[in-house]
Amino acid sequence: MSGSPSAEPLVSIGLPIYNSERHVAQSIESLLDQSFRDFVLYISDNASTDRTGEICLGYAKRDARIRYHRSDRNIGMSENFNLTFSWARSKYFRWATADDYCDARLLEDAVQCMERDPMLALCYPRAIFVDAEGKALYRWQDELHLMQDDPALRFRAVVSNIGRVHHHLGLMRTYCMRRTRLFARHVSSDVGFVAEMSLYGKFFQIEEHQFFRRMHEDSSSWATHDDKHQARRYHPTGVGRVPFNRLRFHWRYVQAVARSRLPLGDRLGLYGFLFRSACLDVPGLAREALVELRARMPFRG
Repeated sequence: MSGSPSAEPLVSIGLPIYNSERHVAQSIESLLDQSFRDFVLYISDNASTDRTGEICLGYAKRDARIRYHRSDRNIGMSENFNLTFSWARSKYFRWATADDYCDARLLEDAVQCMERDPMLALCYPRAIFVDAEGKALYRWQDELHLMQDDPALRFRAVVSNIGRVHHHLGLMRTYCMRRTRLFARHVSSDVGFVAEMSLYGKFFQIEEHQFFRRMHEDSSSWATHDDKHQARRYHPTGVGRVPFNRLRFHWRYVQAVARSRLPLGDRLGLYGFLFRSACLDVPGLAREALVELRARMPFRG
């Protein structure tokens, strides 16, 4: 990993990247321009085949806070996210993405919030969605300012209300993250991670719109979510799709509750809640099961 060694600062930022030459410079510059300066930036290049690595190395040579690592093979998006976190030894951690960028006060405001309240697991700002050129599309409003003392109530709120998922791109308490399973292999495992984080601390939403989330056809969260798109942007080399993705999505919630230290009564209550939630998705689960069954049937001409 390139970069000059130094004592671990208060904040670590993990930037997992893959073939992001178009937007990665703006993402990096928005981080280096933060008013809060006490951070290290870990960039993990997932075997990019364009100029992404060249661009990142150029920044690493100019700023000692940057550590650049390149994988010799595509390990998939989830594993690349997890890899950047594995290097962190700081009190706080934030994931960044190559397509998105942030306001210069994002880190400073979030650190102040986290330092004031040790019960916070996550602090994130409001978001503005932009197009490929950075033109504002709309301002996003969600309901995940979760200051309840009861972790079961926070968990229910995430499962019931989460929509566009960018809360994991806020500032998080590293200790709380280490208690989770981070990202799993299936698509949308970031939702399960956010839900699991709610079991270990409160969520604080900063009122200012400080995060700019870019939506374009080659982004990992593009709405189509077809197998070809996910194979190109999400999965490791040689993996076209993960079977039973929908079922894995629901099961991740169950695993999070099982791993928690909630009292038995609270866990049982959440299991019932999750069962009812899964029942609402029975048509989707049935369609998925049919697709998997057909995929496993021998071809008959």
